[in-house]
Amino acid sequence: MPMSHAELEARLTAAFPDSEIVLTDLAGDNDHWKARIVSPAFKGLPRVRQHQLVNKALADVLGGTLHALALETAPPAD
Repeated sequence: MPMSHAELEARLTAAFPDSEIVLTDLAGDNDHWKARIVSPAFKGLPRVRQHQLVNKALADVLGGTLHALALETAPPAD
């Protein structure tokens, strides 16, 4: 069963409060998502670590309910 926009957004918002989150359904099937997350949690972290934090927050659904997730992450601009 694919993951809905609302469910994915709720999970990411819970994991990264006070963040700007933009989700794009890449294939129109709720199964292949792109997430752009701008979060204070990423400040001072290399991109690989930022992506690891997102993957950890979604670890229980990645590769299952959430088949594919492309990430674009960044800390807020000063």
